[in-house]
Amino acid sequence: MTAVLLDTHAWTWSLSSDSRLSSAALAEIAGAEVVLVSPISFFEISQKVRLGKWPEMVPFVGRLDAILSEQGGVPAAFTPEICLRAGMIDWDHRDPFDRLILATAQLMNVSLISADTVFDGRVTRIW
Repeated sequence: MTAVLLDTHAWTWSLSSDSRLSSAALAEIAGAEVVLVSPISFFEISQKVRLGKWPEMVPFVGRLDAILSEQGGVPAAFTPEICLRAGMIDWDHRDPFDRLILATAQLMNVSLISADTVFDGRVTRIW
């Protein structure tokens, strides 16, 4: 079974058919049997909407769970093991959202769809 994990921005760009979503990312998403989104992405989006940092997500934030389901995606696991891995990764990158997404991809052994090169060398990143 092929599965991919979407970074938060990749998922949000898919909601609005944003042209920043690369053709390679679109192809990988279309070809995957399972498309995963970490629950931490829900938190990241809602927090940034609440703080006024992501106004374009306001129309979506109240329906994110339903939207993911409508897209055929599923929430990734969010376990103590993922949280512990995220906290223990020897990585200068301090963003807690990225750490949790990286740990999820590593522990689930799936590729990560992300434009963010900070993940390179830590997980298979598709962009």
